[in-house]
Amino acid sequence: MASSRSVYAPTDGYTYPLSLTLYPRPRAASPTPPTHVTPNQTPWPPHPSPPHPPNPSKSKSTSTSTSTFFTSPTHIYTTALLLRLTLLLYGIYQDTTSALKYTDIDYLVFTDASHYTRQGLSPYARDTYRYTPLLAWLLLPTSLTIPSSPLLTTLLFSSGKILFLLSDLLAGWLITKSLVQAYGMDAPRARKYAAGWLLNPMVANISTRGSSEGVLCVLVVGMVWAALGRRVWLAGAVLGVSVHLKIYPFVYGVAIVWWLGGSGSRTPILSFITKDRIILTLSSLFTFAALNALMYALYSTPFLQHTFLHHLTRIDHRHNFSPYSTLLYLSAAGDSSASSSSSSSFAFESLAFIPQLLLSVVVLPLALAKKSLPGAMLAQTFAFVAFNKVVTSQYFLWYLIFLPFYLPLPTCSLRQKPKTTGAAVAVLWVLGQALWLHQAYNLEFLGLSTFVPGLFLSSLGFFAVNVWILGVVVGDLVALPSSSSSW
Repeated sequence: MASSRSVYAPTDGYTYPLSLTLYPRPRAASPTPPTHVTPNQTPWPPHPSPPHPPNPSKSKSTSTSTSTFFTSPTHIYTTALLLRLTLLLYGIYQDTTSALKYTDIDYLVFTDASHYTRQGLSPYARDTYRYTPLLAWLLLPTSLTIPSSPLLTTLLFSSGKILFLLSDLLAGWLITKSLVQAYGMDAPRARKYAAGWLLNPMVANISTRGSSEGVLCVLVVGMVWAALGRRVWLAGAVLGVSVHLKIYPFVYGVAIVWWLGGSGSRTPILSFITKDRIILTLSSLFTFAALNALMYALYSTPFLQHTFLHHLTRIDHRHNFSPYSTLLYLSAAGDSSASSSSSSSFAFESLAFIPQLLLSVVVLPLALAKKSLPGAMLAQTFAFVAFNKVVTSQYFLWYLIFLPFYLPLPTCSLRQKPKTTGAAVAVLWVLGQALWLHQAYNLEFLGLSTFVPGLFLSSLGFFAVNVWILGVVVGDLVALPSSSSSW
């Protein structure tokens, strides 16, 4: 992999694997010596000036630029674990003392489904369980109770959250491993970028509240690690499992297939069909089909309906950042104006898939995958989430997992211009959510009708921010040199 980046190697004998901006500037050509030297002129060449003594403080700061915190994996992983355990314990306290619960309602759905599964029933006996039975199986310990020990019962109930937070740590470890493997980073620098995931309070909060996205993120970053390391069959198998858990990772299949490259044949069709692409396709389809066949044999039609088909017609208007949320609310409530034009309303909702899939499945992977595979996957995910008709906070983790792969790129404007572009992206993204959450709080907790214009306009504002950020990411990826496909 390193040889494909030889264009970045300077001529001073040292390889700088990350950024062109790290390379020393070439020495200026020596000026032409004067043809005539008068007695008053300094002879050529001039007497060399004594070298400046090294600045101990500057050299020390340079040699430890990544900070001693990242030199040992123990520091960062212990800190990440303590952050999550602190939030986990606080969540248990808040759940027992406050009417406003810390635990996400989805976690209660997961654990109820596991309870039904332990009793030999279908997990779909729990209303609103819209996931693969694998998730209910993973959380079976949460259904156990020990009457003689309330503390152990609480720990068992929280075992699912512990699984999710450990998945966060595993994902961070895989990010570090991938950066070292594919980007040629040293381990401390790779951990510094992985800290954007491991020490991110939003990621820790979502996992400790009981969201299962951490498990999926492990699979996604594992797929990236396998693909960048040319472990094609493993990447395909992980892709199949990921799509079984959630539908959206199927978009990554297009990016990986295109990134794998052609055979060089003069015939376009024969050039496209390569051994790696065949292996990826067959391994992903086999894994996906095998899991689905097993679950269908156990749970029949309810498995297909709740795991896959439901998401094609779902109408979630609560906690939905999408600009479609108001329309979905009117459809769910059976508003008279919506009822009078139900066919056009349904058609409008269905059109949401067109720009979403056009961008995330066709345009972005074909345009960007050969520039940077993780970068293309970031753009795909960002577009998929931004244009989805249902957007919740958990979905943000889907693209946050790719930030450690995007930030080291030599054209990343968030890192190159931290005080302008970087600050604007961070501030506007957070501010867009804050404005929406303010309207949602007035609606759900104070009982004020804020659908129009407050909630609708804040949803449009957040959508506009996301589209602008997507443009920044795509622009950075397009600016990558054509020889940077190993990024």
